[in-house]
Amino acid sequence: MPQRVYLDWNATTPLRPEARDAVMAALEVCGNPSSVHGEGRRARKILQDARLAVAASLGAEPDTVVFTSGATEANVLALGPGPHRTGMPPVQRLIVSAIEHSSVLAGGRFARDRIETAPVDRAGVVDLARLDRLLADQPPALVSVMLANNETGAIQPIPDVVKLVRARNGVIHVDAVPAFGKIDINFKKMDADILSVSAHKIGGPKGIGALLVAKDLRGLEPALTGGGQEKGRRAGTENLAGIAGFGAAAAVAATNRERFAGHCEALRRRLEIGLKRIVGSTIIFSEDVPRLPNTTLFTAPGLRAETAVIGFDLEGIAVSSGSACSSGKVQPSHVLAAMGAGPDLARGGIRVSLGWETTENDINRALEAWRKLAGTLVRKNDET
Repeated sequence: MPQRVYLDWNATTPLRPEARDAVMAALEVCGNPSSVHGEGRRARKILQDARLAVAASLGAEPDTVVFTSGATEANVLALGPGPHRTGMPPVQRLIVSAIEHSSVLAGGRFARDRIETAPVDRAGVVDLARLDRLLADQPPALVSVMLANNETGAIQPIPDVVKLVRARNGVIHVDAVPAFGKIDINFKKMDADILSVSAHKIGGPKGIGALLVAKDLRGLEPALTGGGQEKGRRAGTENLAGIAGFGAAAAVAATNRERFAGHCEALRRRLEIGLKRIVGSTIIFSEDVPRLPNTTLFTAPGLRAETAVIGFDLEGIAVSSGSACSSGKVQPSHVLAAMGAGPDLARGGIRVSLGWETTENDINRALEAWRKLAGTLVRKNDET
């Protein structure tokens, strides 16, 4: 039986050997990082070394990094009323783009009547003019726009968003989870106030993430209270093994980022050319705007995602219908709906996401599977 092909790297990634080694080494350490004795200091050094590595991979200062249980917790911590830059009024409402992850669309700790949605254009890029009109209302807002979309890969105009938010005395949160390790991220230069990342998207362990908080941001209240861990921003004894693995994965991802991007972009080009050769009516979403180098979201007339995902799986190919954070459910994409795609297209999006272990043979296998499936899943009169 042929080896399976994994093409769902935006959902999660294999654990890097360096991260596995770091996790195992940390598990052997007994000390609590908050303890002052030798064992505690040893644990604290592992914690701080990992904090340095994560910060360095994101162009940030170590003391801006707050470790969390993952990106969802990081987003909930970020999204609450009250934060403000020094000398500015606290934010009292939330504006999210229509293509955000479900943990952001849920609004964190904001009341539902204090949440507004900024639309995107047909390419899946946030509509800056509409965002500015929303920002013009009072009181000041916290704005959450992801750096790149997890389904289409479309990279958002974060520098322009930051300018609009600054002009209106708002606060900007960037969900960088899909983009982490794939494109350059520099928290200082970005000038965002808050940024979320997750370890398992870059070869680290699951169940560990981080929130970066700018030094001049005030009023960000902790979601978990108790001890004074993470400078009072997130209570609870730190997940030392997970954090150690996160730090190791972040260091490797930063070193290999450019090579990763070039490798994936070449394979993505091969994939998309092949998809269109097999079915000429294939649609590549966000094809004409800057995208993550590893991400393709496609469909064809008559295609149904739930059937196609199962079909690919039976052929030994793991792909997805979009975000993997809906308890295993295959449902119409809210991202495609926000982009103006009709119900048929929104139900048919297939995401193929590549990684550092993806090969040309993997792409060839995926295209062979698509050729088989297209014969029965795509409307006959739309095939070439």
